[in-house]
Amino acid sequence: MSSLAQPLAASLIQSVDWLAVAPPTIAALVALGVLVADLFVDDRRKALLGWISVAGLAAATLMLLPLLDGDRATFCLTGDPAVCSYTADRFTLVLQLLVLGGALVAALLSVTGVKDARGGLPEGEFWFLLLSSAAGAALLPASRDLATLIVALEVASLPAFALVGLRQGDRRSSEAALKFFLSSVTATAVSLMGISFVYAATGSLYLTEIAERIQGVDGRLETLTQTGVVLTLIGFAFKTAAVPFHFWVPDTYVGAPLPVAAYLSVVGKAVGFSGLILVTVVALPPYADVWGPALAALAALTMTVGNVGALRQQSTRAYSAVRLLAWSSVGQAGYLLVPIAAAAWSDDAERSIGSTVAYALMYGVVNLGAFAVAALVGRTRHLNRVADYRGLYAASPVTALLLAFFLLCLAGLPPGIIGLFAKVTVFSAAVDAGLGWLAVVMAVNVVIALFYYLQWTALLFRAPEGEPARYRVPAPVTAAIAVTAALGIALSGAPQLVLRFTDTGLF
Repeated sequence: MSSLAQPLAASLIQSVDWLAVAPPTIAALVALGVLVADLFVDDRRKALLGWISVAGLAAATLMLLPLLDGDRATFCLTGDPAVCSYTADRFTLVLQLLVLGGALVAALLSVTGVKDARGGLPEGEFWFLLLSSAAGAALLPASRDLATLIVALEVASLPAFALVGLRQGDRRSSEAALKFFLSSVTATAVSLMGISFVYAATGSLYLTEIAERIQGVDGRLETLTQTGVVLTLIGFAFKTAAVPFHFWVPDTYVGAPLPVAAYLSVVGKAVGFSGLILVTVVALPPYADVWGPALAALAALTMTVGNVGALRQQSTRAYSAVRLLAWSSVGQAGYLLVPIAAAAWSDDAERSIGSTVAYALMYGVVNLGAFAVAALVGRTRHLNRVADYRGLYAASPVTALLLAFFLLCLAGLPPGIIGLFAKVTVFSAAVDAGLGWLAVVMAVNVVIALFYYLQWTALLFRAPEGEPARYRVPAPVTAAIAVTAALGIALSGAPQLVLRFTDTGLF
């Protein structure tokens, strides 16, 4: 018995490429370290936990550099080394850069935000949850089987619920967390049901094996398979805040601490869209006739509802600046869906997916910058209304100019060349795939968005009402604004750099 068991045990042993898994692993280990350190650190030195978290996220981001020399894979089947659970290809690295970089900027904003809360935010728990969510978000784009995909999705999502509702004694925060929790749990349940149907039809959890086996599914299982595809799409539509599954976004962003809202607007979307890409384009290409039209309809609906919602925001309403950014992020999600839908009809699906990745990078950089400025203004103007930004140029010229740059990038207007370039890339993906009607809808929505972005931008340079407010800019917030501004300006000066991300290496 022992002689037979020995070769079997040996066949189950897998070698782990620790370099490939280093980015999410470092984030997870630092999360555990911060949680343990919180037990021993004196209350007067709790700020040290924040800087340890920032350093951990910076180290995790830097560990992407050694992975640029080629594709790596680990946790592979012993019988078939080409079928793996974790792959560090170009697609993975770009999205991990977006996720970990976004988490790093959110952490810089949080260093000051946690201190300003004066005990309202428990520091050890906050940093543990942020790092844990970042670790799950970094794992997801590397996942190449459905089990790892769902686990990574939940590791990214569950700490985020707690982050939203962590502010003690705040009713808005608790309500926001409850809405976010209920919508996300529903999404997970629907996704798991769809994935179970797909697994029942194909007998595999690995994405590449599903793509091969689903083409030869028994006719009696055809309906089951199609139902599984639709349910999986619905589940991920919740995660990406696609309409009509977007209802949780505005209240969640307003109720959450502003750095957490910034984190959700970028990292949360990166998680949802990377999962959606892996499930549709990698695992289910034979069912493009099912998910293609569905995503095209979702894209048109999402960008329209998001932009109209942002257009309806009243500048004097409490938290209208955050609400406008929330509705804007819903509209931007619609643009991100366009190339994924186009991949169903495109002769070059990889290029279409690359357009989504390129747009996500642009959106991530400038949206984090806009939230960083909102966090700065919110330190003095606690209601954070759009009207509070009137005359910002008189009080802080550099901050006003940078916010104007971020808003113009989101609108796709010069000098925000990178925003214009990203929109043209998405637009061309729709046209090349024969989705002329979707390109027209996108063009109309870009014009709608111009109004509220330009209205906010113009407000920055108007004469202030009364004495202009003075803004003290803490060093971490300065660093967050500077990093996002530098990246946005660099990409606007050399937008061709974004083209490098259209070759994702997924296929």
